[in-house]
Amino acid sequence: MTVGVVVIGRNEGERLRRCLESVVGQAQAVVYVDSGSTDGSVALARSLGVDTVDLDMSIPFTAARARNAGFAALMARRPDIAFVQFVDGDCELAPAWLTTASGYLDGHPEIAMVCGRLQERYPERSIYNRLCDFEWDAPPGESRACGGNAMARADALTAAGGYREALIAGEEPELCLRLRTAGWKIWRLPDAMAWHDAAMTRFGQWWRRNVRNGYAFAQGAHLHGSSPEQHGIRESRRICFWGGALPVLILAAAVASNGWGLLLLAIYPAQVIRLTVRGKRSLGENGLWATFNVLSKFPELMGQARFHGNRLFSGDSRLIEYK
Repeated sequence: MTVGVVVIGRNEGERLRRCLESVVGQAQAVVYVDSGSTDGSVALARSLGVDTVDLDMSIPFTAARARNAGFAALMARRPDIAFVQFVDGDCELAPAWLTTASGYLDGHPEIAMVCGRLQERYPERSIYNRLCDFEWDAPPGESRACGGNAMARADALTAAGGYREALIAGEEPELCLRLRTAGWKIWRLPDAMAWHDAAMTRFGQWWRRNVRNGYAFAQGAHLHGSSPEQHGIRESRRICFWGGALPVLILAAAVASNGWGLLLLAIYPAQVIRLTVRGKRSLGENGLWATFNVLSKFPELMGQARFHGNRLFSGDSRLIEYK
């Protein structure tokens, strides 16, 4: 089994060193794709013997574009590569992951892509890092999608045409949707895959990350909302209700009732309590997740509005960065 690795990054500093050192010598070939770094990332990669690709930054950058460029370079160098592991530059692969993932793909020819447990390296540093760790703790088994860190079957990825480069976020579930439509399966293993350094310590970072999520849901619904599984529709409707329609209804009720309608704002803490009770972690962890899950609908609505505004008027779809 020949395994290649594509690492993408931009100004990741020491995180990139940890990332590259976790894959160099573990795969038959490693390619690093840089997106305009100014911190010496390219020189660092070359010093470790890693092939590099410098993206033309006159073209709007997306992670999808970087992954496709890395995959193309990898296959040009080693056309015998059977499986390719994609890694974000702020992540470090677990020592046994490449062997585990490639072995699973080799033994299950119906599966196009696998991922494992992604863990936050420093969940104790901020509640936002901890929320990321909650987000990635998904159950193993057949899945609808993998994230940015995943191993793909090279021939399946080639047949699918790679990632959709115009997407500024949500490119992974969009690719997985196309793979599943073509008859492939996506699988999540229980094994440790990587440690991620979110470095998210400020509320503003969390807010921008959720603006990006809302944009991704809207773009996904626009592309594939008419598919049998209505990709992105459910999430977009939930965002529009909790972040937009409900506040408008409450405001209208308040105007019509000389302010009494504001009591309807209690719907939000009631939703937090409902989600807390239904959670599967400790009460404190459930409460933290539920609070930010409800709050996230407001920046996500901004992301939805940004997508539709760009689509209808400006056409500008630049990356929304939170670091």
